[in-house]
Amino acid sequence: MPRTIWKGAVSFGLVHIPVALVPATTRQGIDFDWLDKRSMDRVGYKRINKTTGEDIDSENIVKGVEYEKGHYVVISDDEIKSAHPKATQTVDIVAFVDAKDISFLYIDTPYYLTPDRRGEKVYALLRETLIQTGKVGIANVVLRNKQHLAVVMPLGKALVMNTLRWADEVRGVEYLELKDEALDPDLAERELDMAKRLVEDMTEKWKPEQYKDTFQDQIMDLVEKKAREGKLEAVGGPEEAVDRRSADVIDLTELLKRSLAAKPGKARAASEEDEADDTPKKAPAKPKTTSKAKTTKSTASSSTRARKAPATDSKSSKKAS
Repeated sequence: MPRTIWKGAVSFGLVHIPVALVPATTRQGIDFDWLDKRSMDRVGYKRINKTTGEDIDSENIVKGVEYEKGHYVVISDDEIKSAHPKATQTVDIVAFVDAKDISFLYIDTPYYLTPDRRGEKVYALLRETLIQTGKVGIANVVLRNKQHLAVVMPLGKALVMNTLRWADEVRGVEYLELKDEALDPDLAERELDMAKRLVEDMTEKWKPEQYKDTFQDQIMDLVEKKAREGKLEAVGGPEEAVDRRSADVIDLTELLKRSLAAKPGKARAASEEDEADDTPKKAPAKPKTTSKAKTTKSTASSSTRARKAPATDSKSSKKAS
């Protein structure tokens, strides 16, 4: 079942098409985590003052926009919130244009549009109209409090909505400052004919599945090889929520007990069962004695810095406590 991330309607004129938005792509790639090579602990990101190098608490951080070199205008969270466009749950088509007029440079993120709430017939009506006219719909839409320009277009038997980049986000060809030799070249007819034949010889049907991310494949092959050779590092740290008695096995029984304990009426029974299981394993008073002994030893050490206490005194202090 496809994962729906948004529900609303495609609107043009007085026509409303109930639709659901489904991602048309999935993110692939390898995520490299940062680890401390000395302890194999995870390494996180810290918020620091770039001038003093000191850590900064989140409550002392504000947002600012650089107005001129070295001078910022501070904008509050409320001011940012008020500037966000109001979510309308509508893909509002404002115009139709020829599909060929939209450069692929403007295409950003694709989504499938699926009919919702008995909107199949009017959904098909828009799809067939776009196919027969060669047009696509230019629309405004708000996703996750962010305003987007979008294009609604047919793709086979489905409708697709691609978010578009704004005009000021796309650089024109003039940005390249191409020389005259590239803009108006003097090409020999023989050279052009040979280039055309080469293109024709290399022409084949578009099969995207035959192209692979070789970097990802090589890295994952290396990971599998090292894992088979036993080159695995146990990573610890505060984020670990699983019992560290086993690095590879999750104690399903323990997870079930915690789940039952979270339900009203069953917490007491789960707690009593845990106590019954743990009772034979506990040493009656040893933890408390050890704790007091450490406190006594620490106190004695701080008051006699100039001399060392004999070993017999340490033992007697433990017994006395």
